Amino acid sequence: MRLRNSATISRLLRRNLSKVQLAGFILSNFIGLAIVISGIQFYADIRPIWSADDSFINQDYIIVNKQVTASHMLGSARTGFTEAETASLEAQPWLRRLGRFSSADYEVKAYMNQGGRGMSTNMFLEAIPDGFIDVDPSSWSFEPGQNEVPVIISKDYLTLYNFGFASSSGLPQLTEGMLSSIPLQLRLSSRDGSKEVSLQARITGFSGRLNTILVPQEFMEWSNALLGENEASEPQRLILDVSSPGDVAITRYLDEHGLERAGEDKGSQAAYFLKLVSGVVIAIGALITFLSFFILLLSVALLMQKNRSKLHTLIMLGYDLQAVGRPYERITLWAALASYALAVVAMLIFRNIYISGLRSLSGQNEVGVAVSLLCGAGLVALSILVNFLSIRRKVKSSFYV
Repeated sequence: MRLRNSATISRLLRRNLSKVQLAGFILSNFIGLAIVISGIQFYADIRPIWSADDSFINQDYIIVNKQVTASHMLGSARTGFTEAETASLEAQPWLRRLGRFSSADYEVKAYMNQGGRGMSTNMFLEAIPDGFIDVDPSSWSFEPGQNEVPVIISKDYLTLYNFGFASSSGLPQLTEGMLSSIPLQLRLSSRDGSKEVSLQARITGFSGRLNTILVPQEFMEWSNALLGENEASEPQRLILDVSSPGDVAITRYLDEHGLERAGEDKGSQAAYFLKLVSGVVIAIGALITFLSFFILLLSVALLMQKNRSKLHTLIMLGYDLQAVGRPYERITLWAALASYALAVVAMLIFRNIYISGLRSLSGQNEVGVAVSLLCGAGLVALSILVNFLSIRRKVKSSFYV
């Protein structure tokens, strides 16, 4: 019959414990964990500053077009992308997929009635493959014969209306919700005026990154076949799904080929370098944490080696293997939990220093700390598991002394 727990066993086996080694582990583990979880939390908190709030377009998409030069104005150069140029882009390692913008090959006029006053304007329509639009498919579709077409417009256009056209014309300013509820009539006509189609448009959303008026790809194909001149044209713009929008390799390629990306790209570059720096910091913290785990592992192994004869004697006297190893497991458990608790406190103090400034810059709700805490807890759990397995292996080997 095996004997189990005993306070005497614990006091006996911990007699040779080096408090300096234990304190060294707790300190080094605390530093490593604090760097890891603070780096993860800082990246999570600061990332929204460079992430545009756009639910329709993934942050990894960029839109490119050729730079317009004097040769383009004189007609000696083309602004469209040839098959060879798109093939060159598709061969780049940072590109995951490529989509072509297709434009309306006919004239478009929009009519809107607001506050008893009618407004009309010439406009344009574009489309990209539906796979690049993050919208409910049921609300972003079109079939021939349908009298309503969904539309996504740029937020910049609403801003221009509110602070430009509306203020100078005495019209009321509109919110996104109000504009979405106002009926919009589209009149599409061929360039020679021989064909004309009228239908309703429904604004389904506003994009902060798409500086265009977007319709479903199915509608563009149908309307171009009906009203266009049926001439194949090269895409004027491309949408690229890239591994990291701020990658310097992308900027270098675009500069070398005379291409420019739509909108300002400093945010994506800042986000890329932030991710790079955060990765380095987290890697350093993880390395320190790993080394501290190694210190504890060696310390416990050395302590058990010193007590090897005692372990063998206790086992021969009938004490359970788990009871013999439990004092060392407790040392490992409490040391790891203490370092983790100190690291969490340090992270929260560090976060409290910068969070008020970030809150005023981003203007968004704060990101929680759950992810960073879970990452730290995962590292601690891994450390405890490895040490427990090592302790049990050492106890079993003591049986054969």
